[in-house]
Amino acid sequence: MRRRAAVAAAVCAALALSLTACGGSEDADARPGGSAKGYAVKIGLLLPENQTARYEKFDKPLIEKEVAKLTRGKGEVVYANAKQNAATQSAQVDAMVANKVNALIIDAVDSKAIAESVKKAKAAGIPVVAYDRLAEGPIDAYTSFDNEDVGRVQGKALLDALGDKAKDGQIVMMNGSVTDPNAKGFKAGAHAVLDGKVTVGREYDTVDWKPENAHTNMTAALTALGKGKVVGVYSANDGMAGGIITALKAAGVSPLPPVTGQDAELAAVQRIVAGEQFMTVYKRYAPEAAAAAEMAVDLALGEKIDGIVNQLVDSPTSKDVRSVLVPGTPLTRDNVRSTVVVDGVWTVSEICTEKLRAACEEIGLT
Repeated sequence: MRRRAAVAAAVCAALALSLTACGGSEDADARPGGSAKGYAVKIGLLLPENQTARYEKFDKPLIEKEVAKLTRGKGEVVYANAKQNAATQSAQVDAMVANKVNALIIDAVDSKAIAESVKKAKAAGIPVVAYDRLAEGPIDAYTSFDNEDVGRVQGKALLDALGDKAKDGQIVMMNGSVTDPNAKGFKAGAHAVLDGKVTVGREYDTVDWKPENAHTNMTAALTALGKGKVVGVYSANDGMAGGIITALKAAGVSPLPPVTGQDAELAAVQRIVAGEQFMTVYKRYAPEAAAAAEMAVDLALGEKIDGIVNQLVDSPTSKDVRSVLVPGTPLTRDNVRSTVVVDGVWTVSEICTEKLRAACEEIGLT
């Protein structure tokens, strides 16, 4: 299969791996035997929710851009957001099957519940790419981040922040939703680093990843443990970190203990600059989106995807799923500029509000 060098280069640069796709030097739009008519594919894109900023701001436009590039502007992305409702997402898949899309990219609300919908798509001859979360059912491909590695990065950062305090108190672990298979990986990676080195006073699997549920859980943990006994908080993502920090402030906890996160949301980056949140895991969405778009378009056109794959992953229902896994990067006050600012995710003016001007100047973010 002839690769599109521009897309392959984006993925390879982020992965720092020597994939087969990295060797091509052909035109970014080259396809064997392609015609203008042949590029007019419809790609269904189903994202899980809109509470997390990344999906509408990054994933959707990035995938749309890549599909347009790969299809010479002839391809169409049919979009739906389930707003954290698994039944809604199943109905959206049914609608896209009826609409005869040529391939589906699905970021599942509930990885188990979506399996029947994946089966329906496959029965209709529509290939399915699981995006960001490993959906169950007969999926054709998967792209995400290395979830256990993300958890390990978070756990290590928390231990580094705690230093000797790791022995003096307890931490609270705020994991993600059990309906999200990624949450299991984050949790496993974090435990691999934290177990035996710090006492976990309370641990929660947070329903639907909702910040308000994390707030409620954190309030309960402080009541049970005592606010002076909590030396750190493992939060699996930034949205929950916001709820956690609000609960800590409401309880009068000062100074705030180190709190982790993930996704590099603007509010989280601002909390990091302000010294309220210790870190987040910055995940470069562009290579993940590029991989999903490329696999979906290739599958829609009946082409092979082996050239971009860097791992084989097992789900509870499928073995050796062809996958692209992208590494994450720890983001703290020390590297805001060299990560999200340099990459164009957030501008200095977006981060550095009037309230944060002094804090930004302190870390050279001006």
